Amino acid sequence: MGFKKLREKRWFKIVSNKYVLIILVFGVWMLFLDSNSWLVHRELDEELDKLNNNKTYYEKEINKDKTIIEGLNDADELEKFAREEYFMKREDEEIFIIEYQDGSKKEDDYE
Repeated sequence: MGFKKLREKRWFKIVSNKYVLIILVFGVWMLFLDSNSWLVHRELDEELDKLNNNKTYYEKEINKDKTIIEGLNDADELEKFAREEYFMKREDEEIFIIEYQDGSKKEDDYE
């Protein structure tokens, strides 16, 4: 199959058209090589999705903290929070901290 027979084929005529070649080169350039390429946009979109997920997480955390702060306006709730979170106590009290071990024990632990 020589070059002459190849030039007579319909698909070769379409592909070798200068306008088609220019469009293909332009498309490859815009998709992969340009500074605003599709690959860069895809990475930026993924990063934007992650940041939006972080934003919703932190908004939920802020709302949780606001409810805790509103609850701390009461003296009893403030005392409860201080006891549970910071292990604070009154002067005449003693605190016992109970730590639980995980449920998977080895045979050596029982001896």
